[in-house]
Amino acid sequence: MDEKYFKKIAQKLGIQEYQVKNTIGLLEYGATIPFISRYRKEMTGSLDEVQIGDIQIEMNKYVELEQRREYILKTLEEKEKLTPELKSKLEKAETIIELEDIYLPYKEKKKTRATKAKEFGLEPLADKILKQKQIDLQLFAEGFLHEDVPTVEDALKGARDIIAEKVSEDTFARNAIRYLFEKEAVLATKVSKGKEEEGTKYQDYFNWAEDLRKMPSHRLLAVLRAENEKIIKVDVSIEKENAYYKLNRLFVHGENECSNQVKMAVEDGYNRLLKPSIENEFKSLAKEKADEEAIRVFVENLRNLLLAPPLGKHRVLAIDPGFRTGCKVVTLDEQANLLFNATVYPFSKEPDDLLKSIKTISNLVEQYKIDVIAIGNGTASFETEKFIKKVRFNRDLNVYVVDESGASIYSASKIAREEFPNYDVTVRGAVSIGRRLIDPLSELVKIDPKSIGVGQYQHDVDQNKLKTSLDMTVESCVNLVGVDVNTASKYLLTYISGLGPKLAENILEYRKEKGRIKNRKELQKVKLMGPKAYEQSAGFLRVLDGDNPLDASAVHPESYKVVEKMAKDLGVDIETLISDKTIQNKISITSYIDEKVGKETLTDIMLELAKPGRDPRQKFESVVFDEMIRSIDDLHEGMILTGIVKNVTNFGAFVDIGIKENGLVHISELADKFVKNPADVVKVHQSVKVKVVVIDVNRKRIGLSMKGLN
Repeated sequence: MDEKYFKKIAQKLGIQEYQVKNTIGLLEYGATIPFISRYRKEMTGSLDEVQIGDIQIEMNKYVELEQRREYILKTLEEKEKLTPELKSKLEKAETIIELEDIYLPYKEKKKTRATKAKEFGLEPLADKILKQKQIDLQLFAEGFLHEDVPTVEDALKGARDIIAEKVSEDTFARNAIRYLFEKEAVLATKVSKGKEEEGTKYQDYFNWAEDLRKMPSHRLLAVLRAENEKIIKVDVSIEKENAYYKLNRLFVHGENECSNQVKMAVEDGYNRLLKPSIENEFKSLAKEKADEEAIRVFVENLRNLLLAPPLGKHRVLAIDPGFRTGCKVVTLDEQANLLFNATVYPFSKEPDDLLKSIKTISNLVEQYKIDVIAIGNGTASFETEKFIKKVRFNRDLNVYVVDESGASIYSASKIAREEFPNYDVTVRGAVSIGRRLIDPLSELVKIDPKSIGVGQYQHDVDQNKLKTSLDMTVESCVNLVGVDVNTASKYLLTYISGLGPKLAENILEYRKEKGRIKNRKELQKVKLMGPKAYEQSAGFLRVLDGDNPLDASAVHPESYKVVEKMAKDLGVDIETLISDKTIQNKISITSYIDEKVGKETLTDIMLELAKPGRDPRQKFESVVFDEMIRSIDDLHEGMILTGIVKNVTNFGAFVDIGIKENGLVHISELADKFVKNPADVVKVHQSVKVKVVVIDVNRKRIGLSMKGLN
């Protein structure tokens, strides 16, 4: 990448130029963002993943700019239109918009009114009018009449069409109108004829007007969705008189017949060509900005959900509840392997079915030495939990209600079919519920993030940008936690830095053929595991109870020598160094700094020695819903309940209070102080206390407040 952009990126992101240069060098080398962030802190000045991601985004913008510039220069050269002056302008252009404005007059066009007028020989007339000298315009225009231009008015109209197009393609004119749009643009909506009933859910936008620059992203996306569904018509505009004033100052230079023609052409050029073009540009820019905000919110929610605390290794009995079709029950061992499945019918009208169901559950708990019970939070969840409490067990068992969003998507997916080819979707769904309790991250990586239910307008935003951001978030979370290389699934391994689907598959094949992997060094024997892939992945792949205790930590193999030197200097082995904090406190990291290992890396090493392979996720805590609340009809205003944050948006948070409908805590009800961003107050999967303030049974809407409660 051209070094001239390093300074620009650094200035925009508020960081040092060397940080940009080194980070781009690492990205171009093929290093992943998690690897750069974790193991190349000296080079980047300890940039975090978000900052590195921002550098990558800016880098890609400039790459795109250069590719477009190259294409335009090549195209104009082939058409023999590339003058030295034009080439200089194109080479100096600093943005895509500036580049496109310069290129616009030379672009291939469909036949326009102006091109038609030029074909009729009216360009010299247009040029004469633009000079705006005092002439007998009628007489001059008569010289251009012929079969296709029978009257003077036809000739003048054609000339105005040519001038109008010149106005719309003029860089100064476009920038002048852009300036006005930036300051004054108003988005206005109007309901489409006959769509009033069909578009009831959009009725707030049937006759709406708002400053475009102040419009919140969620509202803009809702309006654009309504426009796409043809429920409303959307117009983005400025005051015409302001636009005419700006353009007339650029193009009208006198008070004569020719000037009047130019003035008419300017107004036509603005209304017919320039305004629609800039309107589309600003709608597109506003949409892009709204997309970025919606994706940011989605990413933050997804991150919090993926990093939800795991219960850990337990033997689980998982239940996918159901009334008519029964409850699908599975038992899982500590590694989340499926041991047994059955169906019970506790809600059947047959008198014996309830007793049979109780007996089956009791026997399964005893036979498979079950530690905990997981119940999906879908239909019949409350009733199933109540049924389980009727069963008498010979030991204390914790019962957890598990969010099953996306479980049905998983159970019908190719991944689920690969994992459980001999079982139907109901068994797969129950397994997924149990596994989510043991380790949410390991299970959620198998589901398309868009199906997890923590985003808004995910189908309306740029799908490529959304997928890139969500994939990066999953990758970030998986690498932050790290994986046990001997138990991790192919789907989890796929997200490890430097691996991907093929290498993940090869690791599984290696495990199958050779058995347990005993150390990180052995990974180099895996098919296609080259030096770069090993470098990028090794620190995130943990070998528990292996040959080298460092293999269970986040210390990268490239740093083993420095740890070995520390141990040698202290006269202990690695295992003792890791287990004894008193010995660790004797280490002075400054004495180990050299040209390869800096203070940042040594600080991370010391943190790992203190808690090797530490899980960054919080401790698991269960949430108990109020048993008296089974539906919206059981609520009353003023009631205080415990809930779990399901989704965070720019206007508030949706909270699960144990019934079918989630309640909304509006941004104004999140705290006793002003809240600018709901994510500053609440996170997905957080347990919160809420007060019921509004109940709309007909519309199934619940208003909640957190003021004074958390």
